[in-house]
Amino acid sequence: MSDRLAAMLPGWGIDIKGAGPLYHRLRLALEKAILSGKLKEGDVLYPERDLAEHVRVSRVTVRKAIDHLVQDGFLVRRRGSGTFVAGSAVRADRPPLCANSLTGDISWRGSDTKVECIGRSTSHPAPEEMMTLGLSGDSHVVRITHLRSSAGQPLAIERTCISSEFLPHARAVTSSICNTLADANFRPVRAIQRTFASNIEGPDATLLGVAIGTAGLLTKRVAYLASGRAIEFTRSLFRGDAEGFVSELTFLEN
Repeated sequence: MSDRLAAMLPGWGIDIKGAGPLYHRLRLALEKAILSGKLKEGDVLYPERDLAEHVRVSRVTVRKAIDHLVQDGFLVRRRGSGTFVAGSAVRADRPPLCANSLTGDISWRGSDTKVECIGRSTSHPAPEEMMTLGLSGDSHVVRITHLRSSAGQPLAIERTCISSEFLPHARAVTSSICNTLADANFRPVRAIQRTFASNIEGPDATLLGVAIGTAGLLTKRVAYLASGRAIEFTRSLFRGDAEGFVSELTFLEN
């Protein structure tokens, strides 16, 4: 076991306290090490058995954490060679939830957008929400859905999920989610966003005014507090025939 890796990872036991499953905590520790430069692009990750022995968890837990980091683009597996740190992550120059746009520093070309809240609810988290936010099945989440449009044409459906630990009531959001969280001292400091091609189905097609099966763009964004805790999970579904959107990123020095 590398001294560098041993110094980086805490000596967690199976009785560790705090919210979220062990694999999620290990995932966050490795993610922080990559973003901070402790693990650099091209570094090989040590075998699952060594990691499991050091953090005192099962190899299944380690494998699950690594699987998620591969899925999120932090790690890459090379057959016969091992698992390596992928290219450096891009960090936005301001908190992602505080942009007055669709997702992060994204704005639609051509005109201003109108935002309409079309749904608020509180319930138990769905499996994807549990996994992403590190929640248990008996916890509660607040869901807020917005429809964004321009010149009377729907552009995107944005569904935000936040643990009730940070946002107890959906009605507490009177201006923006960002402002509400900031007022409660839960302002996110970074986010990871993934983008997928997706067909628009069922009720979503009706809301966006397109035929069922029309091509669209799906983004999934997870925002984090300075502590590393995931606080917000937003899924945004965009029409595929809109003018397009522009994203401006600022690259920061390590």
